[in-house]
Amino acid sequence: MTASAHAAHLAHLNVATLRHPLDDPRTAPFVEMLDPVNASADAAPGFVWRLVEEGAADATGLRPAGDDVIVTLSVWETQEALWDFTYRSGHLEAMQRRREWFERHVEAHLVLWWVPVGHLPSVDEALERLADLRAHGPSPRAFTFASSYTAAEAVQHLQATPPTQAQAIN
Repeated sequence: MTASAHAAHLAHLNVATLRHPLDDPRTAPFVEMLDPVNASADAAPGFVWRLVEEGAADATGLRPAGDDVIVTLSVWETQEALWDFTYRSGHLEAMQRRREWFERHVEAHLVLWWVPVGHLPSVDEALERLADLRAHGPSPRAFTFASSYTAAEAVQHLQATPPTQAQAIN
């Protein structure tokens, strides 16, 4: 990854703890939103990729963070593209109603980080970035919308900081 804006994309992980199982009638409105919101993401300007379970239309069946935790993992060309999708599209309704379906998080549940263009992050990589954010707070390695860093800052940070064993693997 170089400091060039075109050499990096923004990776995003969000974890959400379900209040009720996905097949519970109380969660039905959320489940009904999945296909239209995912289609909107897929067609959004700046969208690159999202995690999808093999043979499914989404990743809700994957539970790498716990039996009652669903994950959203995606890659976007820019932070602005992700912001626009998150807060200026049909996704906003799901955000506004999230307390109906998901527990309130007491620690960070969303993490952003820069990846080289063409790199698709693994779930393990994403969970490690979330753990880094929770343990150390925002940095160019793992941040949030409210505490963001540029791709150039991420590159400078990586060049100035020797990688840990976990970072060297990712």
